[in-house]
Amino acid sequence: MREGIRSPMARARIYRPSKTAMQSGRAGTRKWVLDYETATRRTPDPLMGWASAADTLNEVRLKFDTLEEAIAFATKKGLDYALIEPHERTPKTKAYADNFRYDRVR
Repeated sequence: MREGIRSPMARARIYRPSKTAMQSGRAGTRKWVLDYETATRRTPDPLMGWASAADTLNEVRLKFDTLEEAIAFATKKGLDYALIEPHERTPKTKAYADNFRYDRVR
């Protein structure tokens, strides 16, 4: 980057990751994550053919215990951020005895 020309600050996303389809538990979904959106487009590397970008901010991923900590970090650093609210779980109450009810639809 040449001196005097400033690239626009990348926009950050703050979210709580959802569990993957391969997980049965909710480990790793309690913390809030701040990561940056890609500022430059990805191009194939001429030697290996891997997709790469000119900026390295897309490799940064910060984890916070609370949403307030993540927002405080973003405001302290002067980052423009987007908050993505998590979808809350709707627990379905089930009982093992319901498998043997006489009026159960098979």
